[in-house]
Amino acid sequence: MTGKLLKEKLLKGERVYGTFFQNAISPAMIEFLPPDVLDFAIVTAEHNALELAEFLPIRYALQSKGIACLVRIHSRDPADVSQACDTFDGVVVPYVEDVEHAKQLAAAAVYRPLKGALLDRVLAGGAWPSEASRKYIEEKNADTVFIPMIESVPAVERIDQICAIPGVHAVFIGPGDLTCSMGIPQQYDHPDLLAKIQRVIDAADARHVAAGCWFGERRQAVRTIRQGARLVVYANDGLMLRDEMAGAFAEFSRG
Repeated sequence: MTGKLLKEKLLKGERVYGTFFQNAISPAMIEFLPPDVLDFAIVTAEHNALELAEFLPIRYALQSKGIACLVRIHSRDPADVSQACDTFDGVVVPYVEDVEHAKQLAAAAVYRPLKGALLDRVLAGGAWPSEASRKYIEEKNADTVFIPMIESVPAVERIDQICAIPGVHAVFIGPGDLTCSMGIPQQYDHPDLLAKIQRVIDAADARHVAAGCWFGERRQAVRTIRQGARLVVYANDGLMLRDEMAGAFAEFSRG
C-alpha cells in the first residue's frame, strides 16, 4: 500500500519528500520520525558495507507508518533490480546513462518475473505470452516504483529518451557524481550544475515524470524545489544527526 500511495502521488504530479537511511538499521529509529513529514525513505546499500537484508526491519517499520521504502542498490544488473523490487516498494538504480540499458532496468522492475526472449518481445511490440500473463504481471507490479539516477553528462544529454521509457516514474540526480562528470567536483552551487538540474527537471516535466536532486543543505534543497523538483530527497540519517548536534552544542557553548 505504501508503494501504491507514493506512485499515485507521483503520477498525479504532486511533490513528495524523502531522505536516506544510510547508517541506521534499527526499526526503533522510525519511532522518532515526526508524523506526516516523509512520503518515502531510501535505504541504501551503496557507499557502505551493509547488505540489503539488514534494512528489512527498517522497511517494515516504515510500512507500519505508511511511509514507502525504496532501496538504492549498488548493482546496475537487471536481475538485482528484480530481486530488490520483490521485497521493497521500489528501487533507485545508480549511474544510469545508456538508454537501452535503462529500458532493461525498468523492465526488470515493472515486468518481473518476465525475462529473456519473452521480455524482449513485450518490449519490442507488446507481444505477451498470453492475456493472462499480461494481467498477472501488471497487477503484480502495479505498485512498484522505479527511479534511475542521473549522474553523468551523457545521462543528462539523453534525459528526454530516459524519461520516455515505460516504467520510469521519477529521475533522481546525484550531484556528487554529476559534478565530477562535469569537471567541477562537489561545486554544488555552480551555475553549470544548476543549468543541468533545470534541464533534467524540464525534460521530466514534459513527460509527466517527477525529478529531483539530492542535497545535504537545506538552502540547496529549497533552491531545487524552486526550480520545480517534485522528488525531494534531503540529507540522510547521519548528516541530520551531525547537523543537529553541531548546532545545538555550538549554541550551548555560547550560552
